[in-house]
Amino acid sequence: MIILPAIDILGGKCVRLTQGDYTKEFTYSIYPEDTALELQDAGAHFLHVVDLDGAKVGHPMNIFTIKKILENVTIPIEVGGGIRSMEEIDMMLDLGVARVMVGTAAVENPNFVREAAAQFGDRVVVAIDARDGIVAVNGWSNSGEMAAEELAARIGDCGITMITYTDIARDGMLTGVNVEMVATIAEKSGLSVIASGGVNSLDNILKLKEKEHLGIVGAIIGKAIYEGVIDLKEAIEIAR
Repeated sequence: MIILPAIDILGGKCVRLTQGDYTKEFTYSIYPEDTALELQDAGAHFLHVVDLDGAKVGHPMNIFTIKKILENVTIPIEVGGGIRSMEEIDMMLDLGVARVMVGTAAVENPNFVREAAAQFGDRVVVAIDARDGIVAVNGWSNSGEMAAEELAARIGDCGITMITYTDIARDGMLTGVNVEMVATIAEKSGLSVIASGGVNSLDNILKLKEKEHLGIVGAIIGKAIYEGVIDLKEAIEIAR
């Protein structure tokens, strides 16, 4: 299991939102590329980067900042946020991104996901973001009117092998990760799952690690690292 520190970009800055609410923004750095390097120096092996502007408008917006991150680090990064076409996936991969995440498109256009999986293989990951078990889309602003478990099953049928699962109600709240829901989705879908939302302690990571045999392969941590609640090096060691 690996730890993926999160870098959320809004207006070119590294921020954190609370429960995906764009009106509840806290800026941690005006230079996300410097933050990325600090996380790499702290031992991170993979970074999770989200273009929040892109997620909201439906196409990538912070390409310049993503390029700066790629120029500053040598570790792989995955990027999501508003990526809804084959051309946009191709563009991100050409930039040097290791994995591309699609979210809204997985709900609205399953054929696109099937085509992406066929062409790009495991370099495409689907982000399932759910509120009370129901998928949210368009920067978490709307309901996708589908249960997270149902979407996970459909994604597997499309050829995708890995998903990220975010419990929106816990995201940015430091209330603890929804281990049972993550484990249920991993077990029922047969997919590799990266957990996100609410990670607040090393014990959370231990509990996810205990379910690794079900297919939980990683955890995304944002606020807990930035607020000093979790030591990144310790988290990486436990996950390993």
